[in-house]
Amino acid sequence: MASRKRKATTTSSTNISPSNKMWSSSSSASAGRRKKSAAASTVSGGGSAGRSRGAGKSGWDESRANEMFDAIVEEDSPDTADMEGEFFLKPDLLSIQCASRLFSITHFNFCFLSSNLTTGISKLCTLLSLDPYEDIRVLVLLWKLGATKKPSEIQRDEFITGSCNMNFDSVEKLRELIPSLDTGFLDMEEFRDFYKFCFQFNRTGTHKTLDKDLVVALLKMTLSVDSPPRISPTRLSTFCEFLETNTDESYSKITLDQWRSFLDFSLEYKDDDGGFEGYDEGESAWPVLIDEYVEFMEKRNGTKKK
Repeated sequence: MASRKRKATTTSSTNISPSNKMWSSSSSASAGRRKKSAAASTVSGGGSAGRSRGAGKSGWDESRANEMFDAIVEEDSPDTADMEGEFFLKPDLLSIQCASRLFSITHFNFCFLSSNLTTGISKLCTLLSLDPYEDIRVLVLLWKLGATKKPSEIQRDEFITGSCNMNFDSVEKLRELIPSLDTGFLDMEEFRDFYKFCFQFNRTGTHKTLDKDLVVALLKMTLSVDSPPRISPTRLSTFCEFLETNTDESYSKITLDQWRSFLDFSLEYKDDDGGFEGYDEGESAWPVLIDEYVEFMEKRNGTKKK
């Protein structure tokens, strides 16, 4: 491409651990974009730890909510519930036909294993019969509770404020709210906030970026669970392909601005044919990553301007 007036952000690498595994869609999340029911509107609007506790919530008891939080934290860290648990390597046997021979390849995936050593968010999910690393409703719950102070954890004050706003003070009450955690209940403004939260919560420590592979998994999870989908499936698949095949080291880590820009760009330029009518790179205010995705699509479709 021609010389750029903007530069992609580069940062130091981030270690990826099992706690950074991304959540994928649950089976219930394919039920479609729904109009908010009474149950959903009761828990709508998340992501802010500074919300008031809303005194007067029917049936909510702060002491019981504190007891609920006490049950999932460790004694040496009584005010923080993080992503803890045991993992085991699950082998997956993959058969590949090549020429006239059949090859069998075994690879391993990290899988969560609940045990009496499980604490924090993972223990809460176990009590709710949710997989903390495979169910998108876990992320929706944490977003609604306002788990925004630090990545991959929720503070006691966030939990208490959030439980008041959602009106639960026991596992049984929270379990009744699980159906309303489907992303299909979120309007676009709420979804944008949730989408941003998904990036922020999956960061590691003070790192500001996410590993490219994790971003691809996140994109597929957050943007393909609803029916109809939030953005074109073709747009999602081609952008993921662009990231996966891009060898530019500056894109091995993705920034929040790049993450959010892809959603905004996909909502503004909705055509699936890669024509991007009205898109002018010379006047573009999008991150360079988006410019290069457009160029990738133009080359792929044979529509690149001379």
